[in-house]
Amino acid sequence: MKRQDRLRLGAALGSALFLSGTLHAALADTTDDLLDRLRDKGILTPDEYNALKQRKATEQPPQAPAAVTPAPGTGPQGLPAPLSATAGPPPAGPFITMMDKGIGLHVGPVDVSISGNVNAFYTHDMPDHPGASTAVSGGLANTGNNDSAAIRSGLLPGNFSVKLATQQEGYDIGVTFGLYPGISSVSNVGGANSAGNPRGLGTSGIDFRQQFITVGTPRMGTFKAGRDIGLFGQEAILNDFTLFGAGSPGGNIAPSNTTLGRIGLGYIYTDFMPQFTYTSPTFAGFQASAGVFQPLDAFNFSGASGTLTGHDAPQVQAKLAYTVPEGWLGPVKAKLWTNVVAQNSQGETGEALAPRKGITSAGVDYGAKLELGAAGLVLYGYNADGIGTTGLFFDAVSTTGAKRGSGGGYVQGTYTFFNRLTFGASYGVSHLSLASGEVNPTLVRDNESEIIGVHYKLTDWVNLVAEYAHTQTKAHGGNGAVSDTVAAGTILFF
Repeated sequence: MKRQDRLRLGAALGSALFLSGTLHAALADTTDDLLDRLRDKGILTPDEYNALKQRKATEQPPQAPAAVTPAPGTGPQGLPAPLSATAGPPPAGPFITMMDKGIGLHVGPVDVSISGNVNAFYTHDMPDHPGASTAVSGGLANTGNNDSAAIRSGLLPGNFSVKLATQQEGYDIGVTFGLYPGISSVSNVGGANSAGNPRGLGTSGIDFRQQFITVGTPRMGTFKAGRDIGLFGQEAILNDFTLFGAGSPGGNIAPSNTTLGRIGLGYIYTDFMPQFTYTSPTFAGFQASAGVFQPLDAFNFSGASGTLTGHDAPQVQAKLAYTVPEGWLGPVKAKLWTNVVAQNSQGETGEALAPRKGITSAGVDYGAKLELGAAGLVLYGYNADGIGTTGLFFDAVSTTGAKRGSGGGYVQGTYTFFNRLTFGASYGVSHLSLASGEVNPTLVRDNESEIIGVHYKLTDWVNLVAEYAHTQTKAHGGNGAVSDTVAAGTILFF
């Protein structure tokens, strides 16, 4: 390196180091040490070194300006302060941190978490042969000339949920958005759960079934407003072993978003509904919920029923659950519950009842879940008048507007080996009675099924599932059909 180049480099480095020393007096010793190192490495000549040392010794560091307290809402030199400067003191610790468990973040005072599932099943259905003796209006056993193969979602569609939770003014506040897409192509005539459409250039449906807020405290309980799962029939489906599988497939030739599982084959589907609901704190093992819900139309699902679309009041649902304290039944854990639903319905022009004429429908369900070590038992039943079968208010009234009674239930047993391998078996039936004076021989009387299955927990997220379902349907006039289904697939939760 030429002497002139060394001089320029040494002067630049020395000046930079010297200026850092004038800004921070505490770094003076460090500056001297670095100048010594530059000299020892031959970067600075003795003359250059002595000149820089002499210059540093003769110059005095500038005095720090006196602290000035800015006016409220302003920053240095009276400039407007950033928004964060006027919002109170900065948060203690990092502003964004990871959650201790699950997938999510603490963003200041707000917890943001995501969860969901993806599943896919191969279902092979072997239907009964179509004919005069197998025709059942509203029956859930399939009939057809050929077996049907499908790759589809199970009883659960996919799910992607985002939840926000925080505390304000002493209240626990939450917001939930839940999207539930299927993997099958659908026609999209009638919503995300419309009829399947397995053709090229198809697209699946997205069921945006959850969007609600919650406000409450541990002492006062929780208020919910928005769209979420109902109360009547809720425990029935949440404790159904086929919830994470397929069960009875329903339409399998052109599959829609989901299979049936045990819907209509032991319970009425609870549904996701607009609602205002209150849930109490737990007192001595008891917890109650009650709410007003969007009233539902009486729907002609079978093609052999009447319709009612008038509503002058909301639907009402309520729930009471009791968790038995541990030890009361020895090693057995137990939970009991009951739910009620009631609604007024009126006729409109051209419907089963004349305008301003109406009925009052009501239903009650009840159940128990028992656990003894690795063994589980679920017992469930329901009775209703004017509520219908399969779905709420499906085939609830005759063509003249008379209420039909319904009832049913299921029994289910499970056993888990090594905390990974679970075997399950269940039987369920849903019964629909004729209205008083009604003659309707092809209307469904019973939908029932026997289901066996095995779930294997491959990882904390991934489960492998295999099932066999035997589905039977019977009409009031004696017709009947039987179908058999095998399903195998996987479901991933995160």
